[in-house]
Amino acid sequence: MIEVRDLTRHYGDTMAVDHLSFTVRPGVVTGFLGPNGAGKSTTMRMILGLDRPAGGSVTVNGQSYVDMPAPMQEVGSLLDPKEIQGGRTAYQHLRWVAQASRIPRRRVDEVLEIVGLIDVAHRRVGGFSLGMSQRLGIATALLGDPPILLFDEPVNGLDPEGIVWIRTLMQRLASEGRTVFVSSHLMSEMQETAEHVLVIGRGRLIADTSVADLMRNSARSHVRVVSPQAADLLTLLEGAGGRVDASPDGWLSVEGLDATRIGEIAYGGSIRLHELTPQHASLEAAFIELTRDSVEYHADAVAPAVLATEGSRS
Repeated sequence: MIEVRDLTRHYGDTMAVDHLSFTVRPGVVTGFLGPNGAGKSTTMRMILGLDRPAGGSVTVNGQSYVDMPAPMQEVGSLLDPKEIQGGRTAYQHLRWVAQASRIPRRRVDEVLEIVGLIDVAHRRVGGFSLGMSQRLGIATALLGDPPILLFDEPVNGLDPEGIVWIRTLMQRLASEGRTVFVSSHLMSEMQETAEHVLVIGRGRLIADTSVADLMRNSARSHVRVVSPQAADLLTLLEGAGGRVDASPDGWLSVEGLDATRIGEIAYGGSIRLHELTPQHASLEAAFIELTRDSVEYHADAVAPAVLATEGSRS
């Protein structure tokens, strides 16, 4: 378990992490989400003792990371996969880390097998692609077989097969009762991987909830209703407090009422229904809605159309 309490960190006049508190529990994959500059990487660095907080505290299984006698057997982490001495082979790198941490040599072969690098174990890592470096970084994190794992943008550079692999690996590790904490900007992948999410913006906690609840509670969620008596149903639904939009194709989009309530209203009004389908927002849509006031830079929404128009003239 990771416990963050009132954590604060600033760089000069810039507040990177602002009195942040949360708990990451074992048994589920917890996603750590936020716009660029939200403070995700800084928070992870403070969890690992790489940055010193200006205030607050962070403990991992009840103790500070820097006080752990065997930290790699307690916490595995992937922060920057390219921060590896390029002249070493993958095997040499892992062997060196294992020796420094008093981890048995056999574990090196085990993690190389887990991440799929056995065939390139004796190649120098300076020639590795980003995807291969990610796999080696994950192997390093797994080396001590730790109960707690932190991954910062672990799918960067991975091909589709690799993305499915790391998703499955993280879910398996969580199912074993481990604490798995992962940051990512790839919302579609987090929707498939994580069960719980922590969302921060400008260094502050915005949401601490399940992925399902975050999408369900988004303002972009609605219920699609199809009825041959759509006009009569619209009047009844608005009378019950629903917000209803009628599409040109004849179906209704209803917010503020769930499918069960809509069905009851239709039944009470003797109105036939041909379709009654909840439409939940994607994690990406819910995230954008939630963090719109925390984004550091806003692009012009019409820029793609403008660029397309300009490009057609050349």
